[in-house]
Amino acid sequence: MPGRPERVGVLDVGCFSAQLVVVDRAQGSLLHPEVSHKVRLRMDRALDERGRISKAGVDELVAAVRQARRLADRAEVETLVPFATSVIRDAANGAEVMEQVAARAGVGLGVLSGPEEARLSYLAARRWFGWSAGRLVVLDVGGGTVEIAGGLSETPEFARSFPLGARTLTREWLDDAAASPRRLRDLRSHLVDSIGAVLPSTIDGRAVGCSKVFEQLARLAGARPQREGPSVLRQLTLADLRSWIPKLASRSTRQRARLPGISAHRARQSLAGAVVAEALMSTAGHEVVEICPWSTREGLLLSLIEHRARSGGRVRVA
Repeated sequence: MPGRPERVGVLDVGCFSAQLVVVDRAQGSLLHPEVSHKVRLRMDRALDERGRISKAGVDELVAAVRQARRLADRAEVETLVPFATSVIRDAANGAEVMEQVAARAGVGLGVLSGPEEARLSYLAARRWFGWSAGRLVVLDVGGGTVEIAGGLSETPEFARSFPLGARTLTREWLDDAAASPRRLRDLRSHLVDSIGAVLPSTIDGRAVGCSKVFEQLARLAGARPQREGPSVLRQLTLADLRSWIPKLASRSTRQRARLPGISAHRARQSLAGAVVAEALMSTAGHEVVEICPWSTREGLLLSLIEHRARSGGRVRVA
């Protein structure tokens, strides 16, 4: 129809939320989206001892995706790209869960590979900081995986992904009874060896931390709160991070949730997030990271806007 807005949207379905963001492709801005709607989820509680998502968890997912689809339809979204993060993708019954969501909610959730997530986080950081930022090294700590990408141009020169996310490490290494100094040293050695095996000892560039993990750790270390807006300069230093790791280890999940920046639903995995962030910064050779409020979701939206505008093509999510 003439004059109808060309809107694109991304539905990001993760461990703690299903978030729909819709932008007008011609006139919109990621800073001022047409729709930004979040439904809280607790998929971490829906996983059983076999790593399967329970029936209650599937019902919760279906309800959240249905709600997002209704909002996308109401907003007349031309192209919607829904994707599931690692908590669903890597669940023992992940394929079955996505089939149920498709059948019951009418939305087929795609998945992104680790390197693709790294590429999209890099794109988001590049757009946020601009070309004048020079070479970037982008670090992204998620629940299931960790990504690192770096480069100087539109696309990264390298993009790596590791199954070393905060939720994964908490489950495998740091339950509440096992956060001893020795256990922390063993985990850090494992992380440094795993990451260092495929990366050079030092990666030149301006270090950028994407993801909620880096945002919350920066706030914990004294950065300005999120309510002051996304454009406030926020940093996290390696020295501050190292000083906070033993403090987090000495606290229970409930006590961590009372600390600045640590949300209740992420408190249990906050220690693992800090340990892997420290290992990433150390291995990449950076004493300071600047916090970028954009990550994979925003990178995917930028791809939808920019690539379609240039070629008429569609971003593929497998």
